[in-house]
Amino acid sequence: MSTAARRWTAPAWGDAGLVSGEAVHLDVRAARIGSRVLALSLDVLLQLVFALLLTVLVGLALAALPYGVVDAAMERALFTIALVVLLVGYPVLFERLNHGRTPGKAAVGLQVVSVDGAPVGFRQSLTRALVGVAVEWPGLVLPLLSWVAGVTVMLTDARGRRLGDLVAGTLVVHTRAATRWRPIPATVPELAGWAYTLDLSRLDPDLALAARQYLARAHQFAEPIRGDLARRLWREVATVTTPPPPAPPTGRPGLPASAYLAAVLGERHRRARHRLAGERGLATALWPQLAATPPGTRPDAPPGTRSDAEAGAPPDPTVRTRADAAVPAQAGPGVRRPAGADAHTAPVAGVDATPGRP
Repeated sequence: MSTAARRWTAPAWGDAGLVSGEAVHLDVRAARIGSRVLALSLDVLLQLVFALLLTVLVGLALAALPYGVVDAAMERALFTIALVVLLVGYPVLFERLNHGRTPGKAAVGLQVVSVDGAPVGFRQSLTRALVGVAVEWPGLVLPLLSWVAGVTVMLTDARGRRLGDLVAGTLVVHTRAATRWRPIPATVPELAGWAYTLDLSRLDPDLALAARQYLARAHQFAEPIRGDLARRLWREVATVTTPPPPAPPTGRPGLPASAYLAAVLGERHRRARHRLAGERGLATALWPQLAATPPGTRPDAPPGTRSDAEAGAPPDPTVRTRADAAVPAQAGPGVRRPAGADAHTAPVAGVDATPGRP
């Protein structure tokens, strides 16, 4: 793969340098010291929980033994075994059974792999765990000096590897892809007038979505692929939109295909916003109380919604219920609702009472 292609597929600071068996450069980011320290912190907390549980279980087991069986040597041996299980067995077991991920790494989105991208092996997991316990964390050999050396190695390595990774031939990578959100290019002034006159009734939503996704991710492609995709999309869009774009002035090169795509999508978005604003304005004109009334006092509020009276707030005199608003509209000038009558059972002029009901 060319240097330009690698520059577009992955950023230089996060390139893990992994190449598949088909000689294809993989877009995988190497984990840096920040994410790795966060994953280690979560693993340390979980190890402390396991240590507490193991201490309780071992203590109960020893308490059940006869007096005099457990001596100081046996206690030191049990302590050493528990320390090895927690510091060495914990990462090795999880990396082997969970595809190179301890609980902390899985929570942060990290994974341990070989330098060639293959799954991590048992010997590699054991080697990096032993080096980590002896030199890095907790660093049984010269703790303070080994910590400084480990941090220095991680900061200076091009792929953020620690001493255990260098010895075992492993690498920690991100399993979650980083998404870079970029705005879609705006319409150029030369195409604003033409875009205003476009007929977009035949533009398929799927085709518009494909063009939008291309414009949002065009920076990830290298030439000539980027230009070819833009021209193919524009040919499809041009067949379903009219009129055709204006010809460039004499002696001046034409605009790229991505500019025409951006103009079409920008006009489509402008019309959608205008249509939505009109629908909202019509709804506000027909039901002004929906825009001016709090959600808890709307006539169509769902059952169980607290009203202003229930919430302790004084009622709004300008807000009328649905029954109050319906009676004056249906009743004649001389019809008046009886005082103290229920709003839901008040008689309405011109409507006979249902037989059998009060």
